[in-house]
Amino acid sequence: MDDAYSVTTTAAETSDTDGLERLMALKDADTFAVADGWGDMKGGADGLFDHDTRILSRLVLTVGGARPSRLSSGVSQDNVYFTCHSTNRPLPPMGGRSAPAGVLHIERRRFVWNRRLFERVRMVNHGVEDMLLPLALDFAADFADIFQVRGTLREKRGVTETPTHDGRRVTFAYVGLDEVRRTSCLAFSEPPARLSGTHAEFMFSLPKGRRCDLYIECGPDRCEAPDEARYRINAVAARLAMRTRRRRGASLRGPRSPRFNDWLDQSRADVALLTTDLPTGPYPYAGVPWFSTPFGRDGIITAWQMLWLDPSLARGVLTYLAMRQATEFSAFQDSAPGKIMHETRGGEMSALGEVPFGLYYGGVDTTCLFVALAGAYARRTGDYALIRQLWPNLIAAVGWMKDHGDIQGDGLISYQREAETGLSNQGWKDSEDSIFHTDGRFPKGPVALLEVQGYAYAAWQAMADLGAALGDPGALGWAAQAERVRALVEDRFWMEDEGFYAIALDGDGEQCRSIGSNAGHLLFTGLPSPERAKRVTKRLLGAEFRSGWGVRTLATGQARFNPMSYHNGSVWPHDTAMAAAGMARYGERRAVALLLGEIYASAAHFHLRLPELFCGFERQPGEPPIAYPVACLPQAWAAGSVFLMLQSALGVSIDAVAGTVEIDDPVLPAGIDRLNVSNLQVGDGVVDLAFQQMGNHTVVFPQRREGPVSVRTVR
Repeated sequence: MDDAYSVTTTAAETSDTDGLERLMALKDADTFAVADGWGDMKGGADGLFDHDTRILSRLVLTVGGARPSRLSSGVSQDNVYFTCHSTNRPLPPMGGRSAPAGVLHIERRRFVWNRRLFERVRMVNHGVEDMLLPLALDFAADFADIFQVRGTLREKRGVTETPTHDGRRVTFAYVGLDEVRRTSCLAFSEPPARLSGTHAEFMFSLPKGRRCDLYIECGPDRCEAPDEARYRINAVAARLAMRTRRRRGASLRGPRSPRFNDWLDQSRADVALLTTDLPTGPYPYAGVPWFSTPFGRDGIITAWQMLWLDPSLARGVLTYLAMRQATEFSAFQDSAPGKIMHETRGGEMSALGEVPFGLYYGGVDTTCLFVALAGAYARRTGDYALIRQLWPNLIAAVGWMKDHGDIQGDGLISYQREAETGLSNQGWKDSEDSIFHTDGRFPKGPVALLEVQGYAYAAWQAMADLGAALGDPGALGWAAQAERVRALVEDRFWMEDEGFYAIALDGDGEQCRSIGSNAGHLLFTGLPSPERAKRVTKRLLGAEFRSGWGVRTLATGQARFNPMSYHNGSVWPHDTAMAAAGMARYGERRAVALLLGEIYASAAHFHLRLPELFCGFERQPGEPPIAYPVACLPQAWAAGSVFLMLQSALGVSIDAVAGTVEIDDPVLPAGIDRLNVSNLQVGDGVVDLAFQQMGNHTVVFPQRREGPVSVRTVR
């Protein structure tokens, strides 16, 4: 039949949850599940998604016709299992008797593995009598594209086939406008007493003191009948795979108080959850639910945050993005030869070109960041074999910077979307209202963003260093280009009366004099002079930026400031971390420790899992930070923020070519008196480091040391 109903509910219309921070997410590779605290999926932002298509939009469990009373629920610290404990409400009379509330324990335990959702529903009778247990499941599969779920309207869709079912399976199918037939199968270990294409009813006989289990599976293809053995075998495989991802690289342990360690563990687990092992290597997907796919900018920054601990992420990101580097012009894709990908999608709408994001290049900063990360990776690892492999891609990337990124021909990287379907703003603050003049009007294009010039400066410096190491004659020219960019930024973006940098230049070269956190990213690249960096740092640490929970994206008092906005006054943990790392580059380590403490306090109120962003309201005594309602949770560069901030506070820099770890004036955040770094790989050597607070100073003690690695302290 023709699917006229489209998608019954979108994320924007969801009324039975209080934002995504209430939803529970599981992920493996390109499949993820999002459900509420009961484990139910109701077709808002939730469901089971595979390759950007929702293959299960509804899965609601009832007992005796009512939703059970939830006792507790959550995701395990390693992000493998979701578990909900609940109990029954009074059951309807069965054979003349009814069971009272609270005698039945119901445990829903699920995980996602190998493109499938596995669930066990365990029911235990703690009553004094035998009972008949009526359990029902409502289900549906709408095959909505991820962009539909986010609220993008479609005038028409393909054809949804009538669900078919046998004794214990229901199969759903949809033929899209792209002529691809997408299917999913929902299967049960026990045959329901009644089964239709949307509903299953079970009647379990449960003697007192006994238990019974129902196993459920859902995936994109027809599956074997679920049972205990399949559940256990796949659960072990999922947990082992997650353990492998979590244990890559060096590890961090804080003081004996478990709270800080729990934050480190949760953050590491979130990075591991979002990391997908692609043929090119591990790649951190941006976030669940909206951005569970490779993003160029997000992947690069997450890899950079983790670089000192786990360089394998940077290697995987660089290799993948090099394979997706643009080779031709496309206005629809915002592509040009040498440009690095912004994002890629796999759903029906992307395949049809209804949205440009199947393979989209509308990020002005990603190409510069790609080159800069390559330089940081080479210094961290000494892996010049990979750099030689990527050299043609790096040459093409700086070719784009010189020939196509410099739209105005003035030596600055700028952007202007080529098609109306593309992003109007193409830096990390890519919402439509994020770049503006002090009177609130939007700039005419092309727009040159402040932080992008810093990334370009870092990219030219990286090419100079890499070229010198490889003997490329272009090294001196790239170094000179870096200095030209520095001079241009200092001349054209600096506002002496504000003691700060303009957020952007418009197409006429006029400064957009709004005061934004973008300047913190400029500090991260080391472009500003020490005197100007000091003035910027002072302002970023002032009340107009610091909410008490981190650094706001926009200073209070600016046009369009709104603490509830996406980019104009909210707090993004990764943005605060970039600013903190920038301050540390200029010796402001105590400022880093201060901001790290604020972000830690924020994390404590979000169950130690930092969301993509939260509102920028001023911190009030005894009150938590205010959540942003549709922030991704978990989100990769939010999870990685703690590791970049710790590296910055500890003053750790690693040069694998020289075989050295340099520690520059380390500082620990308030309340943290020790921190251990274990299994830090440096070239062919390994070292463990112990940081200890002693009086007013933090000292470092090298512990286990194997191979040619030296530790040098600087003050």
